[in-house]
Amino acid sequence: MAAAMAASRRFRDLPLWRLTAPTHLGLNLSLRPMSSSAQDEASRAAPSEAPHHNYESLRVTAAQRHILHVQLNRPEKRNAMNKAFWSEMVECFNKIAQDADCRAVVISGAGKMFTAGIDLVDMASDLLQPQGDDVARISWYLRSLIARYQETFSVIEKCPKPVIAAIHGGCIGGGVDLITACDIRYCAQDAFFQVKEVDVGLAADVGTLQRLPRVIGNQSLVNELAFTARKMMADEALSSGLVSRIFPDKEVMLDAAFNLAAEISSKSPVAVQGTKINLLYSRDHSVAEGLNYMTSWNMSMLQTQDIVKSVQAAMEKKELKSVTFSKL
Repeated sequence: MAAAMAASRRFRDLPLWRLTAPTHLGLNLSLRPMSSSAQDEASRAAPSEAPHHNYESLRVTAAQRHILHVQLNRPEKRNAMNKAFWSEMVECFNKIAQDADCRAVVISGAGKMFTAGIDLVDMASDLLQPQGDDVARISWYLRSLIARYQETFSVIEKCPKPVIAAIHGGCIGGGVDLITACDIRYCAQDAFFQVKEVDVGLAADVGTLQRLPRVIGNQSLVNELAFTARKMMADEALSSGLVSRIFPDKEVMLDAAFNLAAEISSKSPVAVQGTKINLLYSRDHSVAEGLNYMTSWNMSMLQTQDIVKSVQAAMEKKELKSVTFSKL
């Protein structure tokens, strides 16, 4: 509320020339909207391979303007997570975090399911034959290995761009670790979810046990899922809060996910990315700490030209998608 009032006062106090002429920074605030034909052309453009994203286990495409589509891309292996995957996800999302043109990300799985989880055959040498010649050295190696695997999904959470998971078919084991690190989760009616690790003799160690309780807010249900490895079907995932919407099939779900990403991408990237960062900070801190952090954050971010542009669009009854925000 205080931020909104401050923005409103700041807008009223601005001289008219600030809204119509270039600033000393070279920013033109005349707000000439992109023509509808140009917008339609951008939306209809076929997905193209995103530059600088070449991976063995992932496919990254520029789905729409400001939107990247990251696909788990081992359909012949049910998108099982092999050795390459664990490092490529980190590389991929570190690049996305620095990509000033990207404002939202959709993650999905190629083929018949989202992911079958860890590729035990490919990963066996790392997990079952760890390096070291005594208990201390083997343990030290495994600690480092697990920490690297944890970063594979933490990097999604750390990325300031909103990430939407679009899940169809099975989302098993490491798949649950992955989607709980995402900001929004949609699923198809055929989706199911399994915290599978107890069936292979281990406790989930790369994010599920830490994030799932915060996502669904029902410790009893989390315990049941984690202790039994039973399947949670789409309807239960919706009622528990794991996903926010269910769709009839994968195609309809992906359309909805990209529409959502487009809506997010039409907003000020300063506002959206600041919102994600502060939501995550507040999740892990007290209300007082979160408010204090927000104060420090917005003491600089309230000075953005994006507020001027957004308020002027509202006053002129223009759609926000007609506003051109600078890259971030």
